[in-house]
Amino acid sequence: MSHSTHATLQPTGTPFGRFLSDGWVTTKRNLLKIKRVPDILVFTLIQPIMFVLLFTYVYGGVIDIPGSSYQEFLMAGIFAQTVVFGSTYSGSAMAQDLKDGIIDRFRTLPMNPSAVLVGRTNGDMFINAASMVVMMITGFIVGWRVRSSFFEALAAVALILLFAYSFSWVMAYVGMSVRSPEIINNVSFLILFPITFISNAFVPSNTLPGPLRAFAEWNPVSALVQTSRELFGNVPDAFPVGESWTAQNPLLTVLIGMAVMLAIFVPLSIRKFAAISSR
Repeated sequence: MSHSTHATLQPTGTPFGRFLSDGWVTTKRNLLKIKRVPDILVFTLIQPIMFVLLFTYVYGGVIDIPGSSYQEFLMAGIFAQTVVFGSTYSGSAMAQDLKDGIIDRFRTLPMNPSAVLVGRTNGDMFINAASMVVMMITGFIVGWRVRSSFFEALAAVALILLFAYSFSWVMAYVGMSVRSPEIINNVSFLILFPITFISNAFVPSNTLPGPLRAFAEWNPVSALVQTSRELFGNVPDAFPVGESWTAQNPLLTVLIGMAVMLAIFVPLSIRKFAAISSR
């Protein structure tokens, strides 16, 4: 009986059509999970508010940004840090699904193997978009202002979210590679703290000592922050720019970084998921 039932569960449609439809189904699954467990979204949105208030009122009085306010300098860094940290949800959720046996259930369904990963990373995109809205509102309250056009600001938001989406694939792969969900947070911090704090997100990179300054200038997060500041119109006049190629070409650096992350970790993640599912 079970054999005949399994035999009828055959995929239909073209491979690309199944990829799109199955990806949308798993995306809805993850969004419904957020609706059923609102604590996930609530605590995710509280964190960026805390970061904005902490850096603005604790460090804002001692960090001088010539030609601008620290609030305007800070916000692009807060945006980048928060969405990069938010992308770790893909890793922890994948690790938890593996532990709970959810992947084994998906394996019995006639679905595109990559659909689970697509749905998971799309769910991250939704959470990060909600975080961006909350952070922008909080930023306006504490004195941050957009000095550019509406479309330039919209481009900045889109670039930040796309970078976070690309990074979600990195963390999804990490989440499938660790042995338990408890480990993923420690692994994530080892990756995220250097690339977010050794950057120009919170202080100008030229104030850092030699080796850290070199790391910050070649850090793709710094390129993301610098490009976002330019698009938001938050770069002060005569603001020091590093001499490295990445510092001189931040937008191109971000685009290359996203392309590299997607080109490497999308196929790696799909292959890893297929290997896990076949066990």
